[in-house]
Amino acid sequence: MPHMTPLIGTIVAGLVIAFVMGAIAHRLRVSPIAGYLLAGVLVGPFTPGFVANAALAAELAEIGVILLMFGVGLHFSLRDLLSVRRIAVPGAVVQIVVATALGMGLAHLLGWSLVAGIFFGLALSVASTVVLLRALQARNIVETERGRIAVGWLIVEDLAMVLALVLLPPVAALVADQSGGGGETLLRALGDVALKVTGFVAVMLIVGRRVIPWLLHWVVHTGSRELFRLAVLAIALGVAFGAALVFNVSFALGAFFAGMILGETQLSRRAAEETLPLRDAFAVLFFVSVGMLFDPKVMIEQPLPLLGTVAIIVLGKSMAAYAIVRAFGYPKQTAMTISVSLAQIGEFSFILATLGTELGVLPAAGRDLILAGAIISIMLNPFIFSALGRIRSAAEEAEAQLPPTLAESARLTPTRAESALLIGYGRVGQLIAGNIKRRGGQLRIIEEQPDMARRAADDGFDVVNANAAEARTLAKAGIEQATILLIAIPEGYEGGAIAEMARQLCPGLPIIARAHSDEEVAYLEKRGADHVVMGERETADRMSELAVASYRKTAAG
Repeated sequence: MPHMTPLIGTIVAGLVIAFVMGAIAHRLRVSPIAGYLLAGVLVGPFTPGFVANAALAAELAEIGVILLMFGVGLHFSLRDLLSVRRIAVPGAVVQIVVATALGMGLAHLLGWSLVAGIFFGLALSVASTVVLLRALQARNIVETERGRIAVGWLIVEDLAMVLALVLLPPVAALVADQSGGGGETLLRALGDVALKVTGFVAVMLIVGRRVIPWLLHWVVHTGSRELFRLAVLAIALGVAFGAALVFNVSFALGAFFAGMILGETQLSRRAAEETLPLRDAFAVLFFVSVGMLFDPKVMIEQPLPLLGTVAIIVLGKSMAAYAIVRAFGYPKQTAMTISVSLAQIGEFSFILATLGTELGVLPAAGRDLILAGAIISIMLNPFIFSALGRIRSAAEEAEAQLPPTLAESARLTPTRAESALLIGYGRVGQLIAGNIKRRGGQLRIIEEQPDMARRAADDGFDVVNANAAEARTLAKAGIEQATILLIAIPEGYEGGAIAEMARQLCPGLPIIARAHSDEEVAYLEKRGADHVVMGERETADRMSELAVASYRKTAAG
C-alpha cells in the first residue's frame, strides 16, 4: 500500500473488517458491537498483520460521537432535559462519587498514590456516549422516560468530566507541591469552567435558537436536497468544533445542543434522516478505534486487578445507579434500564487515562486497566441488555396470562366488521389513517418510532409503539381481529418481513403493502402481500390518465 494513504487505509480497513466481524457476530446471534471491537483488535498494534493509524481512527470516531449526539439532540427538547433534572443531576453526581470511591479503593490496594486513585476512579465512573445511545436506540427507548433520564444522566456526566479535565492538572500540581498558589489556581480553574459552560449554553439558547432554524429554512427554500444535507452536517460538526475551540466543552455536548435547537423546528425529522448513514458508519469506526487500544497481554499480566476494574464498572456503578433511581421512586424497569446502560466506560475514560499518564501521576498499569476494562465492559454491555430484555419479556408474558379487565377488552378489541391494522404512521400512513377515520372505519396503528407514535396517539388513534416484524407486537395489536393489514412503511424489504410474519399468524388475512421498485414488489408478493402499490407506477398511471383526458378534450374542442 502507498505510504501516503494512512487515512484511506484506516477507513477502508476499519469498515471492511468491521463488516466481516459484525456479520459473523450477527450470524452467531451476538451483538455486532462485539464484532466491531474485535475488528479493532485485529487492526490494532498488538496483533500481527495490518496496523491502522490509531490517531486517525480516534479522530474519525469523534465524528461518530458528534453525529450521534446531534441525532439524539434532534429528538430531545430543552423541556425533556429539564423534566429529568431532579433525578439526572443528583443521580449522576452520586454515581460518579461512588464509582470514584471504589476506583480509589482499588488503587490504594495496588499501592498507587491518592491522585492516581482519583484519576483512576473518575475514569471508571463515566459511561461511553456511543455505547449508551446505541443501546437505547437499538431498543427504541431514547424518547421514553427511561431514555430521557439516561440521556440527561449522560449530559451531567459529560459536564462533570469537562470540569474534571480542567481541575485535575492543578490538583496534581498542588499535591506535587509544584505551585505555591495551588488553591488559588484551583479556584481560578473552577471559575473558568463555570464561565465557559454558562457562556456556551447562553449563546446556544439566545443566538443559536434564531440563527440555526433561520439558516436551515433558507436552505430548504433553495430546493436543493444536497445543500440541505450539507447544511445539517455543517451545523452539527461546526457547532461541536466551535464549542470545543471557543468554550472548551466537549464535542458531544456541543453537538447535542445543536441538535436540540434544531429539534424544535419542523425540519428535525428530515435532518435526522439525512445524517443517519454517516452517523452509523462513523459510530462503527468508534468501536474499531476502541478495539485498537486493547492489549490482550493485560489479561495475563494483571488478571486480578483487571477483574476488580471490570467489577467496579459493571457491578459497582450499576448497583449505585439502580439504588439511586429506586430511591427517587421510579419503577424497577426504569432503574434496571438506566443501571445497565451505565455499566460500561468509554471516550472520557481514555482521555482521563491519557491525561493522568502525561502528568506522571497515573501508572502505565492504571492506563492499561482502564483500556482493558472499557473493552470488556463494552463487549459485555449488549449481553447484559439482552438478559434485561429476556427478564422484561418474561414479565410481560406472565402479565399477559392474566385475564384482561372488561375495560381493557373493550379498548383492545376492535370491531371485526370495520377494523384495519396499519403499519407505519409516516406521510403515507397519516394519509391512509385520515381517510379511514373520515369514512368511519376503525383502525389500530403499529409505529416503531416513538415521536411518530406520539403523533398518532395525539391524533386520536390506538397505537402500539413496537417493531411490527415481531409476532408478539402483531398479536398485541390485535391482528386476529383485523380484516385487513396495511403496510405503509417505505422500506419494502422490512415490509416483506412483516408480511411474512402476519401471513404465518393469519393465513387468510388480506395484506396490502407499498414499494418503490419492481424488485420490492416481487419480494413483497413472494412474502405474502396480496396487493403491492408502487408509488412511481401509480403516479405515472394517474398522470397518463390526466394527459390522455386533456388530449381528448383538446381534440374534441
